[in-house]
Amino acid sequence: MNELLRVENINYVISRPILFNWKRPGKVILKNISFQLERGKILGIAGESGSGKTTLAKVIAGIVPFSSGKVIFNLSGELRKTKISPVQILFQNNSEILNPFRKINEIIEEALLIKIKNKNDIKAEKGKLLDSVNFPEELWNRKGFELSGGEQQRAALARILAVKPEILILDEPFSAQDAGSQLNLLNLFKEINKVYGMTTICIAHNLSILKKLCDEIIIMYKGEIVENGSVEKIFSGHNNAYTNFLVKADSFDLSYEELKIEFEKFNPGP
Repeated sequence: MNELLRVENINYVISRPILFNWKRPGKVILKNISFQLERGKILGIAGESGSGKTTLAKVIAGIVPFSSGKVIFNLSGELRKTKISPVQILFQNNSEILNPFRKINEIIEEALLIKIKNKNDIKAEKGKLLDSVNFPEELWNRKGFELSGGEQQRAALARILAVKPEILILDEPFSAQDAGSQLNLLNLFKEINKVYGMTTICIAHNLSILKKLCDEIIIMYKGEIVENGSVEKIFSGHNNAYTNFLVKADSFDLSYEELKIEFEKFNPGP
């Protein structure tokens, strides 16, 4: 087992303000989160909105300080010597990675300069990177705001790959995409995983996409992991009730009465 990441009993609680000398209890966002991720694998994280998926990603990336627990990396020697974060996130909002007023050409070169000093090597690597994410050369000198959403996403992905992270986190990369675009992205992420040996965590609502992309899947509900395991296990039908609900809902296999019963079960009223 070539373990790259171990998450142990992570809790994240948001403290609430003290009012009239009475401290209100904090809001629990993540509760007792534990899992392992092997090098080179693709892990999917699924669950409804508000289940804590993106918060967990930010905890792993070191963006959000957790309340208790451990995040342990088994990094390669090269990354141990640098200040570059071993975890990079491709956010839904690509403006968090791309400056909309700078040329893509300049953004990629700047990222490559962190590890490469020879100009000829930078030029060759830049071409390789942009080609690997299917970003055409005629767009290299365009600025971020001049690109379509899909083009921005691919440029942002190239910017992340330029710093050679150990773990790539994809935050809802398939949202607002038509079926054809989803398939193209799915194949792109598989190819990146293969060519770069990239260890990937993909957050998505679409379980059918995760089934085709991932080796393992984690199911989250209200800040907790209710089930995790191989893709085969998650789709076996012999799972946690909430997992089965998500699988059936994703395949539009729920009748109105089933949907009503399951919704009330997992979203009880006051």
